[in-house]
Amino acid sequence: MMRRYRLLAASALVIILSACGSSRPSKYYMLQLPAAPEGGAALPVDLLVGRIFAPQLLRDDRIIYRAGANEVGAYDYHRWAEPPGPMLESVLLHSLRQSGRYRAVHSYRSNARGDVLIRGRLYDFSEVTGSPLVARLKLELEAYDIAAQKPVFARSYSQDEQVSGKEVADVVAALDRATQRAVADFNAGLVEALAKWSPKK
Repeated sequence: MMRRYRLLAASALVIILSACGSSRPSKYYMLQLPAAPEGGAALPVDLLVGRIFAPQLLRDDRIIYRAGANEVGAYDYHRWAEPPGPMLESVLLHSLRQSGRYRAVHSYRSNARGDVLIRGRLYDFSEVTGSPLVARLKLELEAYDIAAQKPVFARSYSQDEQVSGKEVADVVAALDRATQRAVADFNAGLVEALAKWSPKK
């Protein structure tokens, strides 16, 4: 009798250990770096790209979904390559540098000095379940005159991008499209605003 219990316990342990070893692999996603916008003469402005602040839930690398008015969840096996805030900072930094419209563009993490600080706040970057399925981006971006301590230019984006399929990868593609449009619009508006801007002496 005792031998049978030992055999059952050993079998149960093997089943548990094999289940632990076969967990689902995580899938990681990242935003595309935007293509260089149309060029033009460089403005005599040094930009610093600062932080994009985000609520606690968006400081994680898991992809967020919303179900109903108040329910928020996160996928365990579908993750961003890095949290959305730093990822958007990288996209913005790359886009501004590639534009060739500024004397210099640096990350605020560097020791470089600048005339204008680009910073932002991310409010939403998620899948919204329902019919139709959409990807939601809510973002504020601001160009701040460091010497005068006042904003030079600001834009707010609130977009629901329709998702073309039912997979998480389709949601990521929709968030990427919404991000590319927001960054391109901010770049165009920033060039126009800084062309009229006079730095404080």
